[in-house]
Amino acid sequence: MPPWPAIDTIMFDMDGTLLDLHFDNFFWLKLVPKNYANNFNISEKEAASIILQKYKKVRGTLQWYCLDYWQSELNLDILHLKKQIKEKIAIRPNIENLLSELQLTNKRILLITNAHPASLEIKMNHTGISRFFHQCISSHQLQLAKENPGFWGQLQTIEPYDPQRTLLFDDSFSVLRQAQSEGIRYLYGIKKPDSKQPDLKHNEFPLVEDFEHIMPSCNEVSNAGDNDHG
Repeated sequence: MPPWPAIDTIMFDMDGTLLDLHFDNFFWLKLVPKNYANNFNISEKEAASIILQKYKKVRGTLQWYCLDYWQSELNLDILHLKKQIKEKIAIRPNIENLLSELQLTNKRILLITNAHPASLEIKMNHTGISRFFHQCISSHQLQLAKENPGFWGQLQTIEPYDPQRTLLFDDSFSVLRQAQSEGIRYLYGIKKPDSKQPDLKHNEFPLVEDFEHIMPSCNEVSNAGDNDHG
């Protein structure tokens, strides 16, 4: 349970945290290779191998998340393909319940994503969850990926916050480590970012299994129960 009274700013990652990562894994590992194979008249297996090599070259950089880059690199209409399967975009369980509760507090609620602004727009339009956030920020606005040194400091230029009173939920351990190195105090990973994949095993950060378990109201009920038995 996060120490909610000690937190002023709450930052949420998007893919794998707010939204089921299955959409993105299906898109990049299945749909993109299939269309690449069709375009270049090769097998899907060969296409997948070529594309994985391209992915490896830029993993962890802003290009990895840039739709314009992949549109040029793969000669595919990436945005059109994403829109074709937008029905697969799914909000993770109890996210809206938690966000609704947090809206009743005086805390700053932010969405901080590496997703390209066009991808962010598609997902917010489809889910409608942008209404819960004071600001939705793509790392492309800062020209740094969240796992790159300096990102969390640079974020202060568009969203001032106190790192010691900030909570970040993110399914990427490299992002959490970078945030930790830049002073963000409260860091939580996600136990099952992709609903179709096994749970993650990790001891470095607490992992959220279900956002229902960390509702501020749950903490209040727990505290009331403790007082009753005190």
